[in-house]
Amino acid sequence: MSQPVCTHIDQITDPTPSSSGCEDCLAAGRRDWVHLRLCQICGHVGCCDNSPGRHATAHFHAVAHPIIRSYEPGEDWYWCYVDDADYELADKPAGPSHP
Repeated sequence: MSQPVCTHIDQITDPTPSSSGCEDCLAAGRRDWVHLRLCQICGHVGCCDNSPGRHATAHFHAVAHPIIRSYEPGEDWYWCYVDDADYELADKPAGPSHP
């Protein structure tokens, strides 16, 4: 991971995850996601771009929340859609992960 070049780091919150799986897939009766991402603004849980639904990116396009964090066990990275940047933050606790 690269050094933070994200100009939206100050918007990161400690949101409560909206679901234990991709909330949009679950609402459609699907469970075919590959990996999950957690919006760092509102807590929306969406599936990654390798998943059929691509709901994490769709959430960004719908509401413009710029930062997601991996919602996978053992992964602590962030992604900023606006700045096209990935990074880890040393001062943030281990990321949440789905059951």
